[in-house]
Amino acid sequence: MSEHIVPVKVYIGVWAGLLVLTGLTTGAAYIDLGVFNTVVALAIAVAKMTLVVLFFMHVKYTPGIPRIVMVAAVFWLAIMMSLMLADELTRHWTPVAHSWGAGVLLPLLPHVLR
Repeated sequence: MSEHIVPVKVYIGVWAGLLVLTGLTTGAAYIDLGVFNTVVALAIAVAKMTLVVLFFMHVKYTPGIPRIVMVAAVFWLAIMMSLMLADELTRHWTPVAHSWGAGVLLPLLPHVLR
């Protein structure tokens, strides 16, 4: 089985790109973007992750099963994130616990205070 030889220039370019993205992550932490702080940080993190997976893990040059495994892993992550978000976004549907007792005790309060 022949392996793909990656030139050193490619690794240096990816390393430089990772350094630039790390600098962007640090710079974005000092800028107040409101609700988009997390979105920007995650976008930069996904870009860095993509560079590492494609070049340092050699997925870009590997045909077949490893690519399918990587796509399946990203698909599985998307499923798990959507289930987590479904749980998180529906948390406000449950009643507040302190309101249960208040509805029972308030009508009895005038009789107790007599």
